[in-house]
Amino acid sequence: MANERILVVDDEESMCEFLSIMLQRERYDVVTASSATEALQKAKETPFHAAITDVRMPGKDGLDLLKLLKDVDPALPVIILTAYASQDTAIQAVNRGAFYYLTKQSKNEEIKLVVKKAIEHRYLKQENAFLKQELKLRHNEKKIIGTGEKIAEVFRLIQRVAASDSTILLTGESGVGKELIAREIHYTSPRCDGPFVSINCGALPETLLESELFGHVRGSFTGAVRDKEGMFTVARGGTFLLDEIGETSPAIQVKLLRVLQEREIIPVGGTRPVEVNVRLIAATNADLEKQIAEGRFRADLFYRLNVIPIFIPPLRDRREDIPLLVEHFLRVYDPTERKKIVPEALELITRYDWPGNIRELENIIERMVILQEGEALGVDDLPKKIRKPWSGDQDLTLDSPILSLEEVEKRHLLRVLNETGWQKRKASQVLGINASTLYRKLQRYGIGPNRLET
Repeated sequence: MANERILVVDDEESMCEFLSIMLQRERYDVVTASSATEALQKAKETPFHAAITDVRMPGKDGLDLLKLLKDVDPALPVIILTAYASQDTAIQAVNRGAFYYLTKQSKNEEIKLVVKKAIEHRYLKQENAFLKQELKLRHNEKKIIGTGEKIAEVFRLIQRVAASDSTILLTGESGVGKELIAREIHYTSPRCDGPFVSINCGALPETLLESELFGHVRGSFTGAVRDKEGMFTVARGGTFLLDEIGETSPAIQVKLLRVLQEREIIPVGGTRPVEVNVRLIAATNADLEKQIAEGRFRADLFYRLNVIPIFIPPLRDRREDIPLLVEHFLRVYDPTERKKIVPEALELITRYDWPGNIRELENIIERMVILQEGEALGVDDLPKKIRKPWSGDQDLTLDSPILSLEEVEKRHLLRVLNETGWQKRKASQVLGINASTLYRKLQRYGIGPNRLET
């Protein structure tokens, strides 16, 4: 990698020469300028890793140059170096975004150390910007999949609430994608450049959860050898997802209530409140109102959390989206896009109730892609619970309960369909009826979608 470039600006030629020699010995490339106008022109032509400028110069002074350099490159760390130190000048420099303020009487080692830290700061900001961009790209790759009316209503809610800072409560069964919804809200909100932080409240014991949420001060408990920031502080300027909020203890609930009411936290063992600047999203698969009735969840906290409730429907209630999800996960786990789900297997997948929702569907598709060496993913590649999900698939015996003729016929239809991999033409041949008769029977018993595959 090329040496880092430093811009040195001073109307005194001797000072420019002194700083150039000192910094070149540290293996930096140094470019000098004797005025703000010359420095600004060079900054427009060449990117720099850091800049050092005098304050008092003819024409535009160092503070004016500081602002102009920041307009060209907001990430450029600018060090103010002056022979006339004053508190007012230092305050102005910091307010305008100076990285550091030094006097010309500073020792060489101090100047070199400040330059080194300025360059490290520059690299950290670049890395931070890169990581944020990567997170956004990864989020874009994990878009919410679905075109059905129920998920479309969730999309509409996201668009309406994202611009606000109101607290949101996401509810829905495990595996429906509550964290994905929370991320979508974050990345479409004004806080999208801030961090997205999440924590599973049910995964940690109470004492550890308290420390993770609110932080702690040194010596507050055994093992607390240094101060530690909590997640609320880490998430400043961004969004904080509290997943499985229903698993929190009464003591944690009291502290969360304070956060929502006062917008501040007190670290474990601390006495001074710390201001909180986050957008809070809570998520749960539990019935919080039932927990309130049972005395396991605070009603006042619930009403603070439930400002904007969003319910994410289970997968069984949005079956029209299942083929889209299957196609999506196939692309994820088979980048070559050679493997395909055969129609009979896709129909069984669509009929299954998916108690584990999208997470379970993703796991099944991943398993099929990995275990099947061929390109066609068929019925035999599905788990048995998906191939035979109904009790009607079971054989009837003399010990079976007495059933109506219609129920016997329905069970027999289901059994034949499963045995033939839901190939309706083949099933009609086994049953000894024509395809249109089978179609009418399926409609009569409410079995499957109203279509007939050939």
